Amino acid sequence: MDLLDFEAQGLYFEQADVAGVKELIALAAENYASGDAELFLLKAFLLAPESLNVLVALNRFYYYQHRLEEALSATTKALEVIRSTLAVPDDWRDLQLSHITEAPAEALTQIRLYLFTLKAVGFLNMRLEKLDVSQAIFEKLVELDSKDRIGAQGLLDLVIKRKTDVGWVGAA
Repeated sequence: MDLLDFEAQGLYFEQADVAGVKELIALAAENYASGDAELFLLKAFLLAPESLNVLVALNRFYYYQHRLEEALSATTKALEVIRSTLAVPDDWRDLQLSHITEAPAEALTQIRLYLFTLKAVGFLNMRLEKLDVSQAIFEKLVELDSKDRIGAQGLLDLVIKRKTDVGWVGAA
């Protein structure tokens, strides 16, 4: 299946949020340089803990602050939120190509978002040197995406190279 061959609909950033969330995210952006952005983002999270707009903003904030564990937490939460809207297994390891190919056309935007978010989880794990987890995620994405539309093959190659370079023996 070609993951680019669909009509995008229901994009997460077009979804309405609880009153005040959009303004808090905007305040966070305005206050990034002063160091006060996190407070606004956390307030937004308290108002709307399932908002993908908030979770993506938290991910970006923490990633650019090099706070990768927190970025991973926000991204993992986003993956859970997206998964809950789809007819896919609770555990990404159980995801099969049939979950994608048999999905209704109106779910393809969410499926792509789920797969790209899973890729982000893999990337953050890679940055945190959790290479076994990262490799498993990228292998799953490559298995599901034969045309590499998600772009996981290059990351899988990097993880394998990193493991070879450092003489990886597995998670401690």
